Amino acid sequence: MNTKHDNQQGSADGHDEHRDPKDDDGRGRPGDHHGGHHKVVITVNEQPVTMEGKSATGAEIKAAAIAQGVAIKPNFVLQEELPNGTGRVIGDGDSVHLRPHLRFTAIQPDDNS
Repeated sequence: MNTKHDNQQGSADGHDEHRDPKDDDGRGRPGDHHGGHHKVVITVNEQPVTMEGKSATGAEIKAAAIAQGVAIKPNFVLQEELPNGTGRVIGDGDSVHLRPHLRFTAIQPDDNS
């Protein structure tokens, strides 16, 4: 005899026993396949900025910094401070692999036209 309860696999406790493990964020919850729960703190203009994910574009870094109170604007020039004391300009579309202790400066563009 096949009852309605026999056909409801895992529904009594709200869990689907046939859930694909790839849909798990590592904590037993559905998650983002692209590492959205990976959080890292970087520095923009000497202020900490928390980023989510494994990479971000220059525009995304500036947007996150602005949202977290760093006094910059989207048109500012973003530069990564390198360990050897030099810098590398990060364009709005350039992707950066996020890792702790990355340091950036964002400065107003020259308007000498």
